[in-house]
Amino acid sequence: MTRPGASNYLKGAVFGLAAVAIWAGWSVMTRLAVTTSLDAWDIAALRYGVAGLILAPILLQRGLARDRLGWLGLAVFIAGQGAPYALVAAGGLRFAPARDQGALNPGCMPLFVALIAAIALGEKFSSTRKFGLFLILAGALTIIGWRGWSTSRSFGDALFLFAALLTAGFTVAMRQAKLEPLHTAALVSTGSLAIYLPIYFALYGTRLTQLPLAEFAVQAIFQGVVVTIVALLLYGRAVAILGASGGAAFGALVPALSALFAIPLLSEWPTATDWVAIALISVGVYLASGAPLPCWVRLTPS
Repeated sequence: MTRPGASNYLKGAVFGLAAVAIWAGWSVMTRLAVTTSLDAWDIAALRYGVAGLILAPILLQRGLARDRLGWLGLAVFIAGQGAPYALVAAGGLRFAPARDQGALNPGCMPLFVALIAAIALGEKFSSTRKFGLFLILAGALTIIGWRGWSTSRSFGDALFLFAALLTAGFTVAMRQAKLEPLHTAALVSTGSLAIYLPIYFALYGTRLTQLPLAEFAVQAIFQGVVVTIVALLLYGRAVAILGASGGAAFGALVPALSALFAIPLLSEWPTATDWVAIALISVGVYLASGAPLPCWVRLTPS
């Protein structure tokens, strides 16, 4: 596969940066929501209620893909990126800062993907990827163990790691099924709409209608359209231009962007230790993605 030219690379980079900025912004927007007027149950209802309705025609057209997934694979899809995932990740943001979410959830997901792939599929990894996974682990342990003990924050961090595990299961299943991204989003969103929304309405009724219209509209558009659909399309364009490894490498920016966005919007200031951990995880994600190394760090024969 040939490398993209400079203009194409720039175009792909813009798409990739826009996608990861949205994902990082999710940590901050959701942290703001669950510490003010909403909770994790509301976030999941908004996200998949809106996205599920928009994407339902795609699911009706393309079906449940049970020939590729089976019922178990479909359950892994919905749990890994649907309502169960959103409940766990948004629930963690009630207890721990947005920078922890950005580092421990998307940041540690490649580590869990590697563990699942190695155990279930016997996948082997290059030395570079192994080193990247080691850096991710070192960064995660720094976040969890370096600071003083806090029951609330530690519980939130545990939820972020569980969310990363759920997403890792989804990622492995998606690789095996080889579905188009938009079909995948339709399965996850409309499946969550059908399963989760009746439970939400039975427990909480019409609580969302009690929100101010402006706040409801902002969260509904951001959660259900921007995060779930627009970010996916942007990322898909980045992968189409840069290739899978090139697109995945932009995920290394999510931990740092989450921390940076949280400073002006939430007044959450990372400590020096937090920045060290974020740097370790970010470099680890880049290496574990299989993205090409810069020429100045490649080993050349003497």
